[in-house]
Amino acid sequence: MPDEAARNKAPEVVLAFDFGARRIGVACGDTVSRHASPLGGIPAGPAGPRWEAIESLVREWQPALMVVGLPYNADGSESGAASHARDFARELTRRYELPVELVDERYSSLEAGARLKEARASGLRRRRVAKADIDAEAACVILERWLGDL
Repeated sequence: MPDEAARNKAPEVVLAFDFGARRIGVACGDTVSRHASPLGGIPAGPAGPRWEAIESLVREWQPALMVVGLPYNADGSESGAASHARDFARELTRRYELPVELVDERYSSLEAGARLKEARASGLRRRRVAKADIDAEAACVILERWLGDL
């Protein structure tokens, strides 16, 4: 849920992340249009994400804040991956000295997959849907949820 200070500021660019063990989906949006656009996926592994790729996005987009999806189970309890998402959010704050907010990401990948499937069926999307596309679209869903709470 956005804090009071975020609601009362001038228009801001926001980066959103759908954290995963193999890939991190990334999206960008702003508080004026309240629309999110997918930026792609960043590889991750046992050593963590490719921080140089995240650094490049932060330099390019100059966000005022970042949003990270927090995975919950269907019953509302935090999933086992939630602690990794929280660690990732803390590391973003440490590295970039920007506020990072956590957003319930429940079913965001399912919603992202449905959006992309619909776009392909309607002819708006021509190439097949890759896993990285779903991750980036899930980051859009996460960001749009956050923007919807403004």
